[in-house]
Amino acid sequence: MKLNDIRDNAGARKGRMRVGRGIGSGKGKTAGRGQKGQKSRSGVAVKGFEGGQMPLHMRLPKRGFNNIFAKDYAEVNVGLVQKAIDAKKLDAKGTIDHAALKAAGLARGGKDGVRLLGKGELTAKLGFKVAGASKGAREAVEKAGGSIELIVPKDPAELAAANKGSTKAAAKAGK
Repeated sequence: MKLNDIRDNAGARKGRMRVGRGIGSGKGKTAGRGQKGQKSRSGVAVKGFEGGQMPLHMRLPKRGFNNIFAKDYAEVNVGLVQKAIDAKKLDAKGTIDHAALKAAGLARGGKDGVRLLGKGELTAKLGFKVAGASKGAREAVEKAGGSIELIVPKDPAELAAANKGSTKAAAKAGK
């Protein structure tokens, strides 16, 4: 057998039907589109149109809710952190924060920080600086002899109140 002898099995590849090629072809004149109407013309896409009847996608009830105030955390399991340390992608010395996890390819996204989850085993003694941690993750880190420092994000309303109070105090001190 040679490479130029290789062929598909007979009937494995079917040629396309050439429509509009005379009565004898069986697909002449209207080319299988029926007579007249919008769909017999070219350039038609009526997806979901039900002849004026309320379409199915509009008859069905709306479901779900997207909370615009939800926090966006990058979720990282302690098992993956350990795997990255074993693979020399992460340095076990010093604190592990969002930037370090991102550089190691563990944290994707997470504009509000990293949340540590407890799936997997952790053997290295590590210091974490993260936005949040689950109960299981805390236990795993403490069992390995490490620590977790939580970064508390400032609420915009609290920041405004703090700034307002400090300006009043400064004004009083100025008098």
